[in-house]
Amino acid sequence: MSFITILLFFAYSFGLGFAVSSFVKNSENFLERNLMRIGLGLSMLPFLAIALNIMGIPADWRIILALSMAYPAYSLFRSYTSKGYKNFNFQFRLTKPGISILAMLAIFAANFYVYGTGAFNYPYLEDDDSWGHAQTAKYYSIEKNVFSDTTTKVRYITPYPPAYAVVMGILHQTNDSIYWTLKLFNALIVSMSTIFFYFFIKEFSGNSNKALFAAFAMASIPAFLSHFIWAISLSVPMYFVSFYALERIKHDNKWWIVSGLVMFTTLTSSPTHSTYFGLFFALYLMAKIALERKLLLRHIAAGAFGLALSFLFWWLPMLMRYGVAGTLKGVGFNVGYAKELGLGTALTGTGDRAYSFSDFFIAKGQNMINSPIGIGIFLSLLAIVAVALLFLRFKHLLKKENHWLVITFVWLLFTLYAVNAANMPIKLSPFRTWMLLAIPVCILAAEGLLNLMSAAKASAGKIGMYALLVILLTGIYFTSTQQKIAVNTATWPPGGFWTYVKDESGRAYSPELEGYLWIKDNIAPDTKAFAFVIDGPIIGMDKFICYWCDDIMDFKKNGANKTAEETHSFLKERDYEYIIIDGQYAKAFGAEEANAKLQELAQSGLFKPAFQNNGAVIFMVN
Repeated sequence: MSFITILLFFAYSFGLGFAVSSFVKNSENFLERNLMRIGLGLSMLPFLAIALNIMGIPADWRIILALSMAYPAYSLFRSYTSKGYKNFNFQFRLTKPGISILAMLAIFAANFYVYGTGAFNYPYLEDDDSWGHAQTAKYYSIEKNVFSDTTTKVRYITPYPPAYAVVMGILHQTNDSIYWTLKLFNALIVSMSTIFFYFFIKEFSGNSNKALFAAFAMASIPAFLSHFIWAISLSVPMYFVSFYALERIKHDNKWWIVSGLVMFTTLTSSPTHSTYFGLFFALYLMAKIALERKLLLRHIAAGAFGLALSFLFWWLPMLMRYGVAGTLKGVGFNVGYAKELGLGTALTGTGDRAYSFSDFFIAKGQNMINSPIGIGIFLSLLAIVAVALLFLRFKHLLKKENHWLVITFVWLLFTLYAVNAANMPIKLSPFRTWMLLAIPVCILAAEGLLNLMSAAKASAGKIGMYALLVILLTGIYFTSTQQKIAVNTATWPPGGFWTYVKDESGRAYSPELEGYLWIKDNIAPDTKAFAFVIDGPIIGMDKFICYWCDDIMDFKKNGANKTAEETHSFLKERDYEYIIIDGQYAKAFGAEEANAKLQELAQSGLFKPAFQNNGAVIFMVN
């Protein structure tokens, strides 16, 4: 574990958040003010790095740190020189809002514990996506520029929106383990959704009790983000930071500038969920304008500013570089499918299917790992109670203090359609929208719970109210929280690309993976290792291959036909210490060719076998 990297993460985030919010009215609450500075700063980190890259400056961690700390240092110096030590008043008093925030932080800590322990519950990266993100983050940690000519050879960067790779790449510059960087900070950022969501709902509803229960619901609901490693882990937490900034406009008009700035990352982090954020924002804005019966010029300006920044700093350069068709293809847009249907939306997902009532109502301990499904009985019932009350008290919704409920209901209708759109002509990766459905469900569940508690207090006093609260929280734990914990602490599979065999009991396992785990445990970090077919496992096991370098790419294509002497000379000149002949080689070139290559390398005397099983043979380059 690199404590330096953890400290730097908070230094980058807090410093940038301090700077970007320095000219607006912040919350008077010490904890809210400083915790949200971390969220605001995290959203600014990719923007700063990409802005540097546009100017031809590498996003080196030392430059990022200096720029992050520049304004806080200046502010500290100015305060001291003007008023001396008397100006430094860090007094913190525990008030009722403070207790609510501390309770929320306890929920965050528990959530982070579950995600963190689950992520490190096995010694490899899970599924397929994470290995690709390891390659991309490693690339950015070295090249430090998203506009480099070699980005065309990297999967999750150009024209794929780069915010996630930028954050992870900068963090990896100060430690030697991409495996640890991805697992820890992915789990941390997902867990921080609890913090950002709480403060957003507090501003949105004007009620810290509703915000606290909504945060608990989000930490409990299976459908909200798992610790799966992908760009969406950054996208969705940034929704809450962006909407928090928008809600702060009512306190200070200048927050529209901050809102636009922090939207940049939300709009450049994931093809699907950056798009969905735009739809969430459009629905929020239209509903708000209709309810308040006036043009909200600052909210409109914030959205236009954020979109303009994302277009100017990212999407326009991508369109100029790849063209419209190339950009759409690069982000996963199925152009042929769209033409066939005559539609403009054709992003599908591998998990898309039609869902039944039980998929929503009954949460299960076994689930999808990338985008889990299910809400749970008690959370579902609480949300239903809230929706029923909306219709029963329809006239009250026109009051300004209740507008947030109307917006939430609009989001609920939208996300219900999005989740169930697998068989609809217009859809955008339906199975990935469960986490978005969780947002209005958790908000409405909080509203339902508070209303039931008020009714219980009126009929049975405080004892009845607290008894009901205990029953509901217990019910949520056993019908949602427990299932979420089970999924996120289970041992997840390493991916479908590995070669698998069955043991005597019929259990499938991957001897190829065992070979790469040997590499992880027995070879120093960043040691150069060469494989002919795939690179993700080498990078993901904390070793190095310059998979974007032209000479390595050419040798991957033609090296199988080279002699042992030519192979040795090529690797030795480039300081590669290991070569791997694995199951991927056998898939690509055939089992006979793989055996012939193994014999040739072993008999040449130029390579020394370091590990071997029936899935991989690892040679040391003599």
